[in-house]
Amino acid sequence: MKKLIVALCLLPTLAFAGAWDNNPNNFKNSPNNFDNSPNNFKNSPNNFNSKNGVYDNAGNRTGYTVPKSNGGGVNVFDNNGKRTGYSNW
Repeated sequence: MKKLIVALCLLPTLAFAGAWDNNPNNFKNSPNNFDNSPNNFKNSPNNFNSKNGVYDNAGNRTGYTVPKSNGGGVNVFDNNGKRTGYSNW
């Protein structure tokens, strides 16, 4: 019962910490979500037809982007699948 009370007390603080859509604890932003995973071939650096790569000024691939499910921007991941940021349209 104490865990439930603590969880209910922490729930409002999560809402104030930032929008849930952009929260790294949201599963749709997680590298464990296969759509975001570097193990998904569409995100792989070995997919030469990929159009979602992120490159540095020297032309080295540093990560990839995945469109948000609501169509309002992209999530940015490094090549290991760690979410490094997002962009909203």
